[in-house]
Amino acid sequence: MHLINRPARLGIVLILSVFAATTAAQADDWYPSRYGADDTIGAANNLSEAGVVNAAGLVKLGKTYALGVPTGPDTPAYPPRWYHMTVLQLGASDGATIGSNKATSYDDLLTTYMGVGSQIDGLGHMGVDHVYYNGTPAADFAGPAGLQKFSTHDIPPIVSRGVLLDMTEVMGMDPLPAGAVFNRAEIDAASKRAGVQIGKGDVVLFHTGWLATAESDPEGFIAQQPGLGLEGARYLAGLGVVAIGADTAALEVIPHEDPATGFPVHAELLAKNGVYILEVMNTTDLAADGATEFLFVLGQPRFVGSVQAIINPVAIR
Repeated sequence: MHLINRPARLGIVLILSVFAATTAAQADDWYPSRYGADDTIGAANNLSEAGVVNAAGLVKLGKTYALGVPTGPDTPAYPPRWYHMTVLQLGASDGATIGSNKATSYDDLLTTYMGVGSQIDGLGHMGVDHVYYNGTPAADFAGPAGLQKFSTHDIPPIVSRGVLLDMTEVMGMDPLPAGAVFNRAEIDAASKRAGVQIGKGDVVLFHTGWLATAESDPEGFIAQQPGLGLEGARYLAGLGVVAIGADTAALEVIPHEDPATGFPVHAELLAKNGVYILEVMNTTDLAADGATEFLFVLGQPRFVGSVQAIINPVAIR
């Protein structure tokens, strides 16, 4: 039975076509990247020589802070990640010596996941339905021998102003409990308390006090944690920050705000905005000293094809 006349049917088809096109546009509106359709370094484009000079001007005390934690076989890590070091003696104990001066040596062989301990997540780490930064399908850049795009070895040195936001002070809990989330309101409150204005090219670190849990409850440190919410991630990305980190294993809050989602902040920052994630940052001493801004320096190891990298950034005041 033809209960709808032809003009009406055409109208319905047109409406459905417009709806489908609108839905597709909404699904794909995060690419191409604001930095260009061929860009591969994301928010690192916001680094600048002027930013380095300005950040260097923050150094007044000459005090340095190692933001990386020691990484070893007991470092908490998401399963099945692990770390194994083998020291090769090469004659150092009772074998042959080298030369007339009888030199001896050791060498080492490290077998590890790159996402153990303090780490940077590159833009090839997390995507949306097999599509990654700048709308790049996984099949176009990823393989068992490494990444052909978005490898962490291609990230420029990140030297810029670092900003520490102490969320324990703002939210009145130390440490913040698992599931405690901070978004724009809390970020603005922490920025106001610190007397800083977050801007383009900055590296933002959150202090939650959660790092202490890594020793007392390593499994709990990984399984759940306080952290950044989705609105807060979008807010910071919109300000043009280069990287966001915290003294937690995932940066984002776990359990997630929406339990049906999986690592939504990772996807928002990495895939949709090209903002790098810094995990397991040791912010304890910075927070204890009341630091709010500093020179942030990261020259990540340049392992070709790497998705992530174990790092030890340095804060200098």
